Amino acid sequence: MHFIGITGGVGAGKSEVLSFIEKNYKVEVLHADDLARQLETPGHACYDIIRDEFGSEDIWGAYDASHPGKLRIEWKKLSDLIYSDDAKRERLDQIVHPAVKEEILNRVSLARKSGTVDAFFLEAALLLEEGYDSICDEIWYIYASKEVRKKRLKTSRGYSDQKIDAILSAQLSDEEFRHRCQVTIDNSYGLERGFPEVKREMKRLLGAKGEGSKDKTDKEMDKSRMAVPDDRELVYSLDIGTRNVVGTVGYQEGEDDFHVLAMSSMEHKARAMLDGQIHDIGMVADIIRRVTDDLNERLGIRLHEVCIAAAGRVLRTVTTRVEMDFDEETVVTGDDINTLDLMGVDQAQRDINLDGGPYRFYCVGYSTMKYYLNGELFSNLEGHKATRIEEVIIVTFLPEDVVDGLYSAVERAGLSVMNMTLEPIAAISVAIPKNFRMLNIALIDVGAGTSDICITRDGGIIAYGMIPYAGDELTEVLVQAFLVDFDTAEQIKKDSTDRDEVTYNDIMGISHTIPSEDVWKLTDPVMTKITDAVAEKITELNGDKPVAAAFVVGGGGKVHGFCEHLAKKLGVVSERVALRGEEVMKNITFPDGVKKDPLLVTPIGICMNYYEQKNNFIMIHFNGEMMKLYDNGHLKVVDAAMQSGMDTAELFPRRGKEIHFTVNGQERMVRGHEGESAKVVMNGHEASLNTVLIPNATVTITGSTAGEMGSLRIENLEEFTRAFVSFIVNGTKVRCPEFVEVNGVLTPGNYEIKDGDDIETRSYYTVSQLAQFMDVEPDPDHQILVNKNPADMNTLIYENFSIEWTLTGKGFKKEEEEAEELPDEKEEKENKNEPEQAATNTPDLPATPLTSEAFADIPKKAGNQIQVKFNGDDVTLSGRLDYIFADVLAAVNFDVNQANGRIVKTMKNGAKCGYAEPVSDGDELSVEFF
Repeated sequence: MHFIGITGGVGAGKSEVLSFIEKNYKVEVLHADDLARQLETPGHACYDIIRDEFGSEDIWGAYDASHPGKLRIEWKKLSDLIYSDDAKRERLDQIVHPAVKEEILNRVSLARKSGTVDAFFLEAALLLEEGYDSICDEIWYIYASKEVRKKRLKTSRGYSDQKIDAILSAQLSDEEFRHRCQVTIDNSYGLERGFPEVKREMKRLLGAKGEGSKDKTDKEMDKSRMAVPDDRELVYSLDIGTRNVVGTVGYQEGEDDFHVLAMSSMEHKARAMLDGQIHDIGMVADIIRRVTDDLNERLGIRLHEVCIAAAGRVLRTVTTRVEMDFDEETVVTGDDINTLDLMGVDQAQRDINLDGGPYRFYCVGYSTMKYYLNGELFSNLEGHKATRIEEVIIVTFLPEDVVDGLYSAVERAGLSVMNMTLEPIAAISVAIPKNFRMLNIALIDVGAGTSDICITRDGGIIAYGMIPYAGDELTEVLVQAFLVDFDTAEQIKKDSTDRDEVTYNDIMGISHTIPSEDVWKLTDPVMTKITDAVAEKITELNGDKPVAAAFVVGGGGKVHGFCEHLAKKLGVVSERVALRGEEVMKNITFPDGVKKDPLLVTPIGICMNYYEQKNNFIMIHFNGEMMKLYDNGHLKVVDAAMQSGMDTAELFPRRGKEIHFTVNGQERMVRGHEGESAKVVMNGHEASLNTVLIPNATVTITGSTAGEMGSLRIENLEEFTRAFVSFIVNGTKVRCPEFVEVNGVLTPGNYEIKDGDDIETRSYYTVSQLAQFMDVEPDPDHQILVNKNPADMNTLIYENFSIEWTLTGKGFKKEEEEAEELPDEKEEKENKNEPEQAATNTPDLPATPLTSEAFADIPKKAGNQIQVKFNGDDVTLSGRLDYIFADVLAAVNFDVNQANGRIVKTMKNGAKCGYAEPVSDGDELSVEFF
């Protein structure tokens, strides 16, 4: 099959060319714009992401009838929005373009596998710009002269000359198209002349097959293949069980009908598997190869790819309890509950990694069992006020070694895995119709060694579980009671369910005929034990609440009284617990001789799950390595990070080390500065931890950083700005800020406090320091008196001391100022090459002229005063010339560590910003956790 890309300028006639090709040749045509529109509708890949990103925008219309509760996008409004905002257009492209490309590749792959078309044609507006030339076999450039294109646009779309010129000037040039495309088709007069150049290229492409090949059939087919439709995509599934391997080949028709073409079942020769886990890969691969060869021979085809499922019995569950505290009473939101769930899954992942040995585990589902609000049990937390919320959560994991063992066995058998799911999910594909999965239903697959359980609600599977009791325990009772071999006991068990009497031969060869009631009396105690355990596990998985109904599949569930007793233990009416078998296979057609039976639910479900393409594994590139993730329908980047073993501390901002010190004997602490959040890039575009993952995505996460150690200057201490000592100078009271000593050494205001510092405010001055503060010069020819006693410039003066002096009328002498400077101050000035700038905070010795205000009031800080709103409250900032977001957090003593693992979102005037974002008077700021 050929994969051809179609491109060209607007008005070149691409749609006409493709319409001609689609009508006359055996091809599939896909228009990327139509596909993008489809993916943006409810129920498709891009809808939920667009809803998360653009939910507040005016682009939403009426509710979608087929998807209750979901609004349709109004394309005109969306178009107007993105073409008026470059950032939003770029974000929408980041969401849609990768998804479109992924879907295109999927459809091309399916077309290749089906073999039903000779060529696949793709038309996309940005075919070359998006790099499709690297994945298409050929790119065809549909050319038409500019005059012809203008005429067509005027006629078909009514465009003006001005609009046409603007459109044409924005597109690639003719030279660029011809340079990058392998084929050029002149379509200036294609429609009028019957597309001669298209016909020529199609003949070259398809060889002997020419125009009209769509209606032709292959010359002859081998008779053994006549039963295999040549226009259907066949699906091959393997149900790899503990006792046997069942292979199924069939195809889906319409939405619900499935046709089984052939089935093959073979038993393991020895115990190659135990409890659903492969122990001898070579032996299992041999059985798979034999089953595959049998189906190949019967159908006359060659099977290359297969769908498989991991047994529910290998799932492991972890129950854990997590809590989240709020700094103050807060209304609990849906985001808070989601964060609590994430914390629970993360804790469960840590727990299982500690106990699970060297293997990794895939999280395949979780269910919240109990919620607590301020310590009290609550059914729903959302909307309530709380200071603490807690939950008990049960998380289900699939061991990595189980997955790797299945893949290895299949690959050794010469097959590749096309799709992998879980057996409970496969069973649901058949046993529980899609429209029932919105209900809270339990599915129990009673197998030979274990009974697997899964719970549905809100359209998906919310929890899985397993109990180690099943059909074999019932059979063992009969083996001992009737002295028969295992196979005979199995037959007795089956016959007792649909016959009044059972006939068998014991190991002595003696024939017996007994009433079925005698069998029931023997199996009832074991059946009761199994159903009691099943009911208890269902209730646990469902959050200690009963389910609305339960469906039973598997041979073990057919035993007499199973459904009735299970209904009683679940506390539901007996009609709501039912064995699912033939009645759920009405839309499934089997080959002659195959009876519809509950035993076939899982093998058929593995096939049907392929079409749903949900709850499967996807591959991504994570930080340079391939990673396989179980897709539970809502995978996000954070799931990949957790699966990789990345420490959650690397995902969220971390504070630097705090500093501890004392001020006048009182202990103080300053928190470290906030670091940067982890940087996430997906497919070359900036993303977040909550970005939805897409298959084959390339994701890189640069871990978050720890901020700098806590920092504080002496000048920012409250004691520095509010502690004063007063003197009486020539009869007038003067208030001066107290000096500060650090570890016994006089220290300037710009000193950075260090961890362990012992800080004391000094409640005295020297006469020289007082003169420097007041910016005056005492006359050296006159006596200085302190408390009426003679003194000099070095005399110490304390609170309310009186100083009498005669002044020269000049300011404080520079040389004397320098003589009194502290060593650290002098060294700092000597190291500066530029003139000293005015300080933005209160200096320890202000160099301002003496004014009346200096005598009457507290010295004011230099700087600018602004008022902002933070989380709705007014905050006043002063003492600096300019401010940043972090200053506001410091002013309100806001601790970002209260995020407790949540994402911190800082906002200024409605837009995202960082901690270093400048703030101005009137700004509205907020911090949110989600």
